Amino acid sequence: MEHTNVTGAHLVGSINFDDAETTMRTAAEHLGDRLKRIPDGEVGERFHWIAFQPGRIAEAEGIERVGDTPIPLRMLDIRPIRIADGVNPASLTLPPLGYAEAALESWETFARLQADGVIPDGTRFQVSLPTPLGVVGSFVRAEDRAAFEPVYEAALARELDAILAAIPHERLAIQWDAALEFAILEQAAYAERGGKRYEWFDDAWGGTSERLARQIDRVPADVEVGVHLCYGDVAEKHFVEPADTANLTRFANLVVAAAHRPLTWVHLPVPIERDDQEFFAALSGLEIPESTELYLGLVHREDGVEGAERRIRAAQQHVRRPFGVATECGFGRAPEGTTIPLFETHRAVAAPH
Repeated sequence: MEHTNVTGAHLVGSINFDDAETTMRTAAEHLGDRLKRIPDGEVGERFHWIAFQPGRIAEAEGIERVGDTPIPLRMLDIRPIRIADGVNPASLTLPPLGYAEAALESWETFARLQADGVIPDGTRFQVSLPTPLGVVGSFVRAEDRAAFEPVYEAALARELDAILAAIPHERLAIQWDAALEFAILEQAAYAERGGKRYEWFDDAWGGTSERLARQIDRVPADVEVGVHLCYGDVAEKHFVEPADTANLTRFANLVVAAAHRPLTWVHLPVPIERDDQEFFAALSGLEIPESTELYLGLVHREDGVEGAERRIRAAQQHVRRPFGVATECGFGRAPEGTTIPLFETHRAVAAPH
């Protein structure tokens, strides 16, 4: 059953197919009129989000791995990295991070499929990128984070610039994935109760939101830009379950206020067990423009259409504006065979754009 103010669907990024063409063809076939953008599924070394970044960074002279024993994740070694003793961080030159290379390869596939009529005209190619904070906070030795952050941020900006130079702006959309931000914000609340502080900067809320706004503003006005707010997805579990949407709402409001350019969309997660109005109540205070699309990640493979509709009904008590649907995170690591049913659930509960 389509709901009157539930319009469109959004794919967060990772999808459990082996190649970009399969991802794009299948998304277009099953959700073509629901999607404004199609990603490449984050295939290859990007299969586990940012887990391939330590290997890329460690190729730089002046960077070392922490520990002598590799930590394997399929073809990857996810040991953290550190700045070598005596190295001036300002002298570090990072190699290509892999994001531009992957985007340009997938863009060729997207453009061909769109020219062949497989992907509808007007659909944009979506490139999902991590925030610099996410990579630095996840894989850099704690005492090196403050010094290394500007080095990595500059390297990621070069990746973005290469993407912007190669892909027509009117056919491109950039998504910034903000996950570690919520680990920091939840940890900040824990620190206030006497726990250990996580972040390497003073103001958790201001520091995280202003950093994300800076990345949003790197994207030119003629390119769409969105944010995926995330509580993690290891083995399809959050690192902590959000108690409600209060922190998500507060963070989104801060980011929109800090950014100089408009935000095209905001996506936020909805845990499978949260079909209660209390979870959604804080969204009544979401201060984003009507022109900014809102996607609620309330589609779950375990309970399909029935579960999505329950969560939609609860959300509609507090979200008075149109919104679209999504999963709460990417589903590149979901069990094989679950993708088509997930696509069909999106289609069943959301009207076309």
